[in-house]
Amino acid sequence: MQDRGLAAYIAELIGTLFLVFAVCTVVSLYVSTSPTSQTGSDFAVVGLLHAFVLFLLIIAFGQVSGGHFNPAITIAAAAMRRIDPVDAVVYILAQLSGGVLGALLVKGILLDEGRATDYGNPEVSPLLGSNFLGGVVEALGTFLLVLAVCAVALNPRARQEWAPLAIGTTLGFVVFIFGPLTGASVNPARWFGPALIGDAIDASDLLVYVLGPLVGALVAVLIYRFVIAGPQYAEGAQPPTSDARAVGQAITDAEVRERNR
Repeated sequence: MQDRGLAAYIAELIGTLFLVFAVCTVVSLYVSTSPTSQTGSDFAVVGLLHAFVLFLLIIAFGQVSGGHFNPAITIAAAAMRRIDPVDAVVYILAQLSGGVLGALLVKGILLDEGRATDYGNPEVSPLLGSNFLGGVVEALGTFLLVLAVCAVALNPRARQEWAPLAIGTTLGFVVFIFGPLTGASVNPARWFGPALIGDAIDASDLLVYVLGPLVGALVAVLIYRFVIAGPQYAEGAQPPTSDARAVGQAITDAEVRERNR
């Protein structure tokens, strides 16, 4: 289990800040809110932005904190014993703080332009008809994202150098599909920041944007554990780690694999 420090906490705050800032900016500019608008919402642009910005942030901060930027991913890592529970709590607090700061930055830049979308706050589309279905959609999107994280970034058998690209493009893919339905937040911090700053927090949204992602994340951990990793599953340390810890973890992983044969 990897111990974290102040640098990792700051990396999570800054990374989530820029993730929420970029996402909420593009939503404010490219998602139509008027029924009389002459052009529709451009979710191709929104989805590609998600993919590119998450790829960049994981490349930049992944070696410091693991590049979570999402409470659902942190909870999944904690469930897999890849992060200490106390560090997980601090990560989540840093992510929520980063989400609020990112939304504040959007409001400071796009005060009038962003007001119609509550500065990028995701909403459940009338096409779904209920918040329960919105929660299902958010759970499905988070499941795909967290499964990509587990299968590539946390899997000792995977080519982990592909993790930033795989995770970023998975998020973009999720937004292409689910963006028109719920905004494809798949991240409680990404929802919390603009909802708070846009004064759009509704208790019923907790089902959609908090409970849905957490359920999807935990289901992804179970699928990874019993289907993808199978008997070779090992509770290894998540990068970053020291050389000495890496050697020790390699020995532990080998012992676990031998024991599970």
